[in-house]
Amino acid sequence: MPGNSARPNRRTSNKKGPQIGSGGQRRKGLQGKGPTPPAEMRTGHAKKRAADAKEAKARRQSGRSGGGPAARRGGRTPAELVVGRNPVVEALRGGVPARTLYVQQFLDTDDRVTEAVKLAMDRGDVHLMEAPRAELDRMTNGLSHQGLVLQIPAYEYAHPDDLLDAAADTGQAALIVALDGVTDPRNLGAVVRSATAFGGHGVLVPERRAAGMTAGAWKTSAGTAARTPVARATNLTRALQGYQKAGLIVVGLAGDGETELADVAALDGPVVLVVGSEGKGLSRLVGETCDVRVRIPMPGGAESLNAGVAAGIALYEVARRRA
Repeated sequence: MPGNSARPNRRTSNKKGPQIGSGGQRRKGLQGKGPTPPAEMRTGHAKKRAADAKEAKARRQSGRSGGGPAARRGGRTPAELVVGRNPVVEALRGGVPARTLYVQQFLDTDDRVTEAVKLAMDRGDVHLMEAPRAELDRMTNGLSHQGLVLQIPAYEYAHPDDLLDAAADTGQAALIVALDGVTDPRNLGAVVRSATAFGGHGVLVPERRAAGMTAGAWKTSAGTAARTPVARATNLTRALQGYQKAGLIVVGLAGDGETELADVAALDGPVVLVVGSEGKGLSRLVGETCDVRVRIPMPGGAESLNAGVAAGIALYEVARRRA
């Protein structure tokens, strides 16, 4: 029976009493916590969730309408790793932006390792890190890194509207190159290089199923990607329609174009040159969005040109006409 147990220290009731050493916990529990916050500030409340959703929507709309550089940025790619002695040396020679050069501990050096370290030190903005082989294996998922790994920082894409701003800053008619379905980073780098050479104000690429600013694109651009912005669009067709509303003529390069490039009078004014992939050309929706589709005459009989060459020819024609 309760209270008659012969076992010492046995609890005979479920009711807890005051604990020894509880101090002023009971007094603190009686103190007020101030006024009740409004519903919009209470975590988990329906009005709080509604207010958060409204704020997020406002931020998205601000980004689309040009709410400042931070809101209008076109996103970024993840950091990239260049792996292997020859690729690392070539990237450093080509001026590819780099953050850190990882060198394996106790590595047997050769001319390539020595040159990579020297190039990184001469640039001054590349950190040199020594790492055990196991760490480099983990970073590269087991690729044959040969003791050298170069980390490329994430590329900050511009917003499509930023290319219009770049043209306005120069006081010139806008000249933009848009790529449709071009998946080779070397073609992207070549287009950026040509755009810089012939006075282009930027290059526009779609967010999906398209080449991005990788180390290969940086290398092919020969450093011009540091001066000519590359913008990324969630939907290329809508971005082109936005340029049309801003007064630009969208000119698509196509093998079956209605007229030849040299006969297009619109090249004197603000224009977007749209270049498709070598195999498929312009996609259906992008081709229908173009104000005019033009062809580059090829008397030699070649069936097509790759995107980098086609863009270079078209950009030269625009620069010649404007001069």
